[in-house]
Amino acid sequence: MERDIILQLENIHKVFSDNNGKTMKAMNNVNIALGKGECIGIVGESGCGKSTLARIIAQLTAPSEGKIIYRGEDITALPKKSTKMYYKNVQMIFQDPLGTFSPRMKIGAYLIEPFVNFKIMSKKKAYQYAEVLLEKVGLSKDYMKKYPNELSGGELQRVVIARAIGLEPDIILCDECTSALDVSIQKQIIALLIDLKKKTNFSSIFITHDLALAESICDKIYVMYLGEIVEVLEGQNLLSEARHPYTRMLLDSVFSIKNFDKRIEVNRKIDRAFNGTKGCVFAEGCLNKSRRCLEEKPHLVKVNQYVSVACRKYEEVRRIASVV
Repeated sequence: MERDIILQLENIHKVFSDNNGKTMKAMNNVNIALGKGECIGIVGESGCGKSTLARIIAQLTAPSEGKIIYRGEDITALPKKSTKMYYKNVQMIFQDPLGTFSPRMKIGAYLIEPFVNFKIMSKKKAYQYAEVLLEKVGLSKDYMKKYPNELSGGELQRVVIARAIGLEPDIILCDECTSALDVSIQKQIIALLIDLKKKTNFSSIFITHDLALAESICDKIYVMYLGEIVEVLEGQNLLSEARHPYTRMLLDSVFSIKNFDKRIEVNRKIDRAFNGTKGCVFAEGCLNKSRRCLEEKPHLVKVNQYVSVACRKYEEVRRIASVV
């Protein structure tokens, strides 16, 4: 089903520099499109650039190059004052809920803060609305008077979600928002988000390393490796349609001594891939690499209606098919 595009990332690059002038490329030519009411997943191992991408989308980190187009307008070209509504309409739920709170601020004060800051309603009305929001996420109004250290991790994440949905945003960014929680609580938080999404139809981006979670809730999945998108799949077809060797490795991975040693060997070569490899970023870890894979960077090629993959193998198949 075609959806109206609400957010589009075009050719996003991000380079970090240390105090000695050494640079590290964290993001390279990332292109993503998010439709109205759509849920997309960004998956990959720790260190692949998922959280950096989330912070760039939330405008907490500026891209080195590229455009972030929200509702047809490039927000990276706007002055800071003009991006205030963007901050209201794009809300982020972080991995560590406790880190979101001031230990001296009661839950009620935390919940009403954005409504007062954005001048949406008076302080009195904001308190009444906050109680309604707590009820929506399964918490009583008694929590308004509590401090963050009095709540469990699951309860804190519910409060964070209540504040995020209260602003009625167009987009909610979830950066590993359940990974710090117990499995049973993870299930409750995901069920809550799915239920709220059905009621308000917000768009969402799930940053996760959990492929099973991504497949179960996402309409589309972007697979990221070393700051690049290597495959794009329809959510419900992840297991059956994944083509890229890195995606297959993630799906097939089992924690064994053999696989662990293999990952260590690949990780030794990550600096080279991060900082200027000519070819495929996964070539060093791919069992089927060719010389061309090491020397030329592949582009995303549409394999079928469900999958686009950045792999020389599929570029070659498409080239032969076009000649025939």
